[in-house]
Amino acid sequence: MIKKLWPYTRGHRHFIVLGVLCSGGEAVFELLLPLVMADIVDTGIPAGDTAFILRKGLQMVLMALVSMALGIGSAFLSSRAGQGFGAQLRKAQYDHVQEYSFRNIEKFSTASLVTRLTSDCNMLQMSLMMGMRLLVRAPVMLVSALILAVSISLKLSRVFLVAMPLLLVMIALVIRYISPMFTAFQERTDDLNLVVQENLSAIRVVKSFVREDYEGKKFKKRNDALLEISEKAFGFIVINQPLMMLITYGTIIAVMWYGAPLVQAGDLEVGLLSTFFTYITQVLMSLMMVSMIMMMLTRAIACAKRVIEVLDEVPDIADTSADASLEAADGSVDFDHVYFKYNDTAGKWNLHDIDLHIKSGATVGIIGGTGSAKSTLVQLIPRLYEVQEGAVRVGGRPVQDYSLEHLRGAVSMVLQKNTLFSGSVRENLLWGDENATDMEIEAACEAACAWEFVSRMPRGLDTDLGQGGVNVSGGQKQRLCIARAILKKPKVLILDDSTSAVDTATDAKIRAAFREQLPDTTKIIIAQRIISVMDADLIVVLDDGHISGMGTHEELMESNEIYRDVYQSQQEGASLNG
Repeated sequence: MIKKLWPYTRGHRHFIVLGVLCSGGEAVFELLLPLVMADIVDTGIPAGDTAFILRKGLQMVLMALVSMALGIGSAFLSSRAGQGFGAQLRKAQYDHVQEYSFRNIEKFSTASLVTRLTSDCNMLQMSLMMGMRLLVRAPVMLVSALILAVSISLKLSRVFLVAMPLLLVMIALVIRYISPMFTAFQERTDDLNLVVQENLSAIRVVKSFVREDYEGKKFKKRNDALLEISEKAFGFIVINQPLMMLITYGTIIAVMWYGAPLVQAGDLEVGLLSTFFTYITQVLMSLMMVSMIMMMLTRAIACAKRVIEVLDEVPDIADTSADASLEAADGSVDFDHVYFKYNDTAGKWNLHDIDLHIKSGATVGIIGGTGSAKSTLVQLIPRLYEVQEGAVRVGGRPVQDYSLEHLRGAVSMVLQKNTLFSGSVRENLLWGDENATDMEIEAACEAACAWEFVSRMPRGLDTDLGQGGVNVSGGQKQRLCIARAILKKPKVLILDDSTSAVDTATDAKIRAAFREQLPDTTKIIIAQRIISVMDADLIVVLDDGHISGMGTHEELMESNEIYRDVYQSQQEGASLNG
């Protein structure tokens, strides 16, 4: 685990080394101070030697100042190292998640990934910061104070033989029982974040169905589960400290009990006894610090395992055999007897023996009922998913031959769920081409029938859309997403039911603009309304993951019963609505 996380300290390791040295030096000076104090009590005060007392006092002040400076340095250096480590670890996770395929992302919930990139990383960077100080300070204090205490009085040091095993047993018990609790704590945090994320992202749906109470109960259930495990986990920590203090003060009382007769008999001086008290307290406090460290590390280990899971996840789609310079020659798309299923262990194929060949520049419509795998089919073109059998070709070459950057640069896709980002209209459209001019942006908006409402906005292209495009309607959002895809100037343009929220007249205008402005671009249109694909060069009918029929509108009306039934039902519905 340390081996996997250590590379992310690169650039901050000198802070770690210097911080550890400062922490060790601080502990050493703190341990030497009681010895100087013992000289004052046992030598300076009985002799009435003011000069000796002042000299030793000045020595103590200087040692205290050096110790303070080392402590400040340790705190500063540990903070720099911890924050730098956390930043690099978060960036590594984020960059790796960007390489995930849809299948990889579905393995982790979005809420869990957010927790791993935030609170889990924060816990690890805090552990490094605290560890740099305590993991050095506690052992140095423990060993050094123990040696010094033994050198003062071997008889009194035997008290440790009882106290230390008790403390070590307590630490072992805490670690054993608290480790699974912290793992469960992080998992329940994921569950709670998932409920919060779903509620906030779908707040309009929640309010429209008046389901606030239901969502509140879901939140309460997850929140109570988190509270329950929190009380158990941190209850151990709370109980641990008073028990530790009980043993510590019990040990001090025992030292007083056995130490007083030694002083009376002249076998031990008063100053050395007070110094012994200081060392025994430091020994026991060091053990308490070790206990705190172990509890912190137990939680950190749980967090580290979750972070490493993200970093170790191997993207199932990669550029391992791709030619980085290869670009698609044209927009032709071929499916050669393709088989695909989301889960490799599933008994049924989601796509079964798909054999489809689309010429460059053609317009292809895809029709099918819900669950017929229309979206699944087109997501194989830019390799959002990988086929298990058969081959998908773009521009005459298997999609695996292209780098993902070049392949997805040649394919522009407007998904069913239209996504706009916080920012202006211009900033969202520039996702298609970051170097596009205002004239090119306006032309793309004209083709998508979006300019008619963009030009009426208060600030035009510079109008802020709000988070997720909350300031525009569903149909306007669809048209902006289409304009963004057009601006990319792709060789293949895929519209996945992307005009469902616009009226039929606007839908027709958009398709006409495609024919006129994108003659060389292959257009693949998934639609629920047959009228949206009637004029396509080829219409594909999907049924339960396989091709039921292909042809023009007229050919399918004659040869395909599914297509004919859908068309007639839509025509009847249109006449009734009319």
